[in-house]
Amino acid sequence: MTYAAGRMANMPDLSSRQTQAGVRITVVGVVVNAVMIGLKFVGGVVGQSQALIADAVHSCSDLFTDVVVLYGLKAGRKRPDPDHPFGHARIETLASASVGLVLVGVALFLGIEAAENIYHHREHHPTWMAVGVAFLAILGKEVLFQYTIRVGRRIRSPVIAANAWHHRSDALSSVAVLIGVTGSRIRPQWHILDAYAALLVSFFIVKVGLGILREAARELADTAPPPAVLNQIEQVIRQVPGVLAHHDLRVRTAAGQILMEVHVVVSGRLSVRQGHRIAKEVERGLTAEVENMKQVMVHVDPDQDEDPSAPGTS
Repeated sequence: MTYAAGRMANMPDLSSRQTQAGVRITVVGVVVNAVMIGLKFVGGVVGQSQALIADAVHSCSDLFTDVVVLYGLKAGRKRPDPDHPFGHARIETLASASVGLVLVGVALFLGIEAAENIYHHREHHPTWMAVGVAFLAILGKEVLFQYTIRVGRRIRSPVIAANAWHHRSDALSSVAVLIGVTGSRIRPQWHILDAYAALLVSFFIVKVGLGILREAARELADTAPPPAVLNQIEQVIRQVPGVLAHHDLRVRTAAGQILMEVHVVVSGRLSVRQGHRIAKEVERGLTAEVENMKQVMVHVDPDQDEDPSAPGTS
């Protein structure tokens, strides 16, 4: 006979201060992106740089992802409700996937355009103004990337981290513009350098976007975390006094946080209260020692090898 003495151990959600930090850095990103779009369009038109105008289009996608990130962060961090008893973390995962899709789409657009420029040998003769705008864009977006990725890691938000990489992709596309524009100013024969640099950067952006999509897909498919995490979980369970064995370990992630359940085997001579106490020790150990552990469900099973008719201890 099996009895269950487990309970759901809910770690507290991120504090409102941490969530506000994610919203704040995203709003800063909106402002920076709006300024960059204006600078790049003006610099591209006045500075006669088609590459800089294309880069401005890339920056427009940042504004879209900022909106997605704001929604995903706020909606994904809501507390459980009757319609969503397990929380809203999947919304944040979906928002992260949306950012990855936008990154891949933008990279394909830039790559196809660069390939066409190479094939048709299109010539552009930008001015030094375009060089200056491209340099400012690189500086601004790299600073924004560093700030955003630190906030994302601190509050353990995959959607904020994904948005940070979108900022980095924008900075890299501006690097391609800077190389191409500067090269064409130094030697007009090198005008095609802009297109080759943009093509190279597009491959990098695709790689980043696919990586974000892969992680989001793993979470949506309830894929288990890496073996190192599973090994740590099992080690913590085995160290709890009174646990004879464990089985049916199930672990998944949502928005970068771990949710799991496990069956632990204890002596059949123990009372329900004693078995429940061991389950609580397992929960406490896991939430304290395993990083990003959010929810733990522990089921307690008696050791079937013991004589069930033996008197229990109370």
